Amino acid sequence: MKGIRYIILVLALVSCTILVFTVEADAQYSNRPATEPLKYRQPDPARRGENGIRIMFYNVENLFDIKDDSLKADEEYISGGMRGWTFNRMIQKEKNLSKVIMSAGGWEMPEIIGMCEVENRYVLNLLLKETPLEKFGYKIIHRESPDPRGIDVAMLYRPEKFKPVFVHQISVRFPFDTAARTRDILYVKGVVLNADTLHLFVNHWPSRFGGYTQTVQKRNYVAGLLRSKIDSLIVKSPSAKIVIMGDFNDEPSDESVAKYLKAGSDSVNIDRGSLYNMMTGAGTSWNRGTIKSREVWNTIDQFIVSEPLLHASKGLFTTPHSVYIFDMPFLLQDDEAWFGKKPFRTFYGFKYIGGYSDHLPILLDLKIRK
Repeated sequence: MKGIRYIILVLALVSCTILVFTVEADAQYSNRPATEPLKYRQPDPARRGENGIRIMFYNVENLFDIKDDSLKADEEYISGGMRGWTFNRMIQKEKNLSKVIMSAGGWEMPEIIGMCEVENRYVLNLLLKETPLEKFGYKIIHRESPDPRGIDVAMLYRPEKFKPVFVHQISVRFPFDTAARTRDILYVKGVVLNADTLHLFVNHWPSRFGGYTQTVQKRNYVAGLLRSKIDSLIVKSPSAKIVIMGDFNDEPSDESVAKYLKAGSDSVNIDRGSLYNMMTGAGTSWNRGTIKSREVWNTIDQFIVSEPLLHASKGLFTTPHSVYIFDMPFLLQDDEAWFGKKPFRTFYGFKYIGGYSDHLPILLDLKIRK
């Protein structure tokens, strides 16, 4: 009964709380000053049933287990490590993440969830077995990738709404730096609501650690690699409905996204074979984003879609107004140093504060046109 009451409480909060959609970005990304949000939008809380699905992407910030993996640089997050990471703190983070997922769905759980910064399948299993998410039957798609810290991308899905038919791990190897390793791209092809085929790409591009100039080549390379996969898919299926999601560690206007991935900002005059970045244009009405450092805000977590999803006369479709930055009050805390709000994360430096993530989730609604 306690679990049921918890679920009811979370869903009630969704129905009565006005959501503020923002992005808080690292100071290394932009010089745009932080402001408080002026506009408010919220995703439709109604049940989607057979009429559509909600896709969620969330950088969950260092979802590690407590065991030392000799093949990974995970020492910060082992039992007895410098972070003070414990089994109880790990379980609390899992419960926190389940609250976010349940809140993001409205009156129905999100059908597809892309995630990054998860260490392994074990922590994903805990998320689905040791939290209220156990009641909803999610399945896991996850592959280990060669990131030095051991953090991977993954996908959760509701099998009654989405049926995977093909899964592929796109490896990333830099020809100009053969020693470097990064996260693979997860590609999943599946059938939505027994009505239409959807192609999904889950990304976590190389970070800016070390500086923009020193790292931009790697993000550009990953963007070009992904674009080549998209082009191959479109050649085989010109009407392919594609959703690219991820933490790109770049803005929509940065060259990796705009020039190498070729994700544009014009949803009206988009050509067949082109991509549209949902975090730009008429669909956006937020003044903050998904991550904050000091006073600067940016949108580095993004949804990008193929042209057929915008102009489909039948089957799955979306609109530029169907994307959201999920910013409920419990995901934020006061920013005493730089004013306004900031994401309520698990650690502040090395001090455990018991929050959620340094990123805010993003949501995308797709509907079925019959």
